[in-house]
Amino acid sequence: MKHRIFALPLLIVTLAMTSFGQAKSVAVANSQTASKPGAISQNPVNSTRVRVLRQDTAAAVPSGYAGKAAETPNTSSKADFNDHAEVSRVRRTNQPTETVNRGAAAASTKEKSGNLANATGTLSNSTGGPATANPLMALTQVYRIGPNDVLDIQLAGNHSRKSTLFTVLDGGLLEYPLAGNPIPVAGMTTSELAAVLRQRIKIFENPVVVVNVRDYASHTVTVTGFVAAPGTKALRREAVPLYAMLAEVVALPEAARATISRQGRPTMTLDLKDPNHSATLVVPGDVIKVLGAPPPPTEFFFVGEGLNSPGQKPYHSGITLTQGILASGGIRTSAGSRIRISRQRTDGRLVNEDFDLRKIQAGKIPDPDLQKGDRIEIIGK
Repeated sequence: MKHRIFALPLLIVTLAMTSFGQAKSVAVANSQTASKPGAISQNPVNSTRVRVLRQDTAAAVPSGYAGKAAETPNTSSKADFNDHAEVSRVRRTNQPTETVNRGAAAASTKEKSGNLANATGTLSNSTGGPATANPLMALTQVYRIGPNDVLDIQLAGNHSRKSTLFTVLDGGLLEYPLAGNPIPVAGMTTSELAAVLRQRIKIFENPVVVVNVRDYASHTVTVTGFVAAPGTKALRREAVPLYAMLAEVVALPEAARATISRQGRPTMTLDLKDPNHSATLVVPGDVIKVLGAPPPPTEFFFVGEGLNSPGQKPYHSGITLTQGILASGGIRTSAGSRIRISRQRTDGRLVNEDFDLRKIQAGKIPDPDLQKGDRIEIIGK
């Protein structure tokens, strides 16, 4: 009995020491495994997590990083985390730069396209292209700044609350505070002025300047006559078609003609029903007068029997005998070809002159001019 009592405590102590020794051995083994560079946790969850991280890193790493990974395939999970972080840092660093570069490239391409278009217009005018037929046509695509124009000058990065509107002075000068001395801008386009301002502004490095015309005032024409809104009108280009100007001033239904007076040029009289006339270009300084239909003629010649439409016909200077016959509907088929023109003298007496229409049409004798008051009749074959 005594032996059993002493054996029980001894068994308990032995079991405790054995358990402590096994636990210590496991801890030491785990510590050694973790300290090895190429060791990977045998835990299935940890292994899956490491594989996923490696796959993400391999997909995102550029060629240089991929080569580096191939050289050292046995990297630890800590190294995977470092590579993944490095790739993220590279992405964040490079992406905005690429965006800026794309924007700069697009702006450069747009500017080159605009310069090419301007050069093409100039070339066509000087070498006999389509613009040669109307040298002013290229002016419909451009506007050059002049006195009293109001410009809207936007400067990127300038958060000042001051107005961005600046009026060109009477002498063609622009006073822009950030550009130093006044700039002579008369004759410049908005893009040319923006380029000058980018060079003049020193408080910003490579400033982005955008110039637009807010109020057009330097290019004006005067419109009067049969329009709903007569007066002085501003042009938004160096030249505009007449029909565009008439649309702005609202031509009245009675409008049928227009005259354009231009300094140093004879006055032009245009038929508004003729598309070629209504497309005539208007330039600054022109005076446009919109007129109604021309008054009815006050001079006539008269056609007698033998023509299809006898009676009183309007006369104008330069009309010939054959033209008068055509205006009267032509000669009847049953009538002859001998024609008499009766003309009244200053004493009131008539003087007759006969013509053979067949010889006139054959070019054997001249086609005589008519005079106001002439009488035409067929006298036989």
